[in-house]
Amino acid sequence: QVQLVESGGGLVQAGGSLRLSCAASGRTFSNHVMGWFRQAPGKEREFVSAIRWSSGRTYYADSVKGRFTISKDNAKNTMYLQMNSLKPEDTAVYYCAVDRNDRNPTSGTGYDYWGQGTQVTVSS
Repeated sequence: QVQLVESGGGLVQAGGSLRLSCAASGRTFSNHVMGWFRQAPGKEREFVSAIRWSSGRTYYADSVKGRFTISKDNAKNTMYLQMNSLKPEDTAVYYCAVDRNDRNPTSGTGYDYWGQGTQVTVSS
């Protein structure tokens, strides 16, 4: 089993920044992908960003390219999402997840483990 704990959410004004963290513990994998997804009220969950743990290759949704940066700390088994130039439409619960077999980094259906989520609210 894998346990994922997100932190770093909060309330910020438009144009501000937040940094999310996702600490993973438990079983480890060699070729996994970790990703961030978000779900706003009344909307479906959507892909935000992902990173291949072994190669460091990154993926971003078009809506966050140039504003968000995903990174990882192998020693801490932690993934981060630096979010800059935040917009009200970024308001959502943000979830981190693990795709243990690198099936499809940008599709939520390929992920095996999910965190509880952290709320991000951007005021206008």
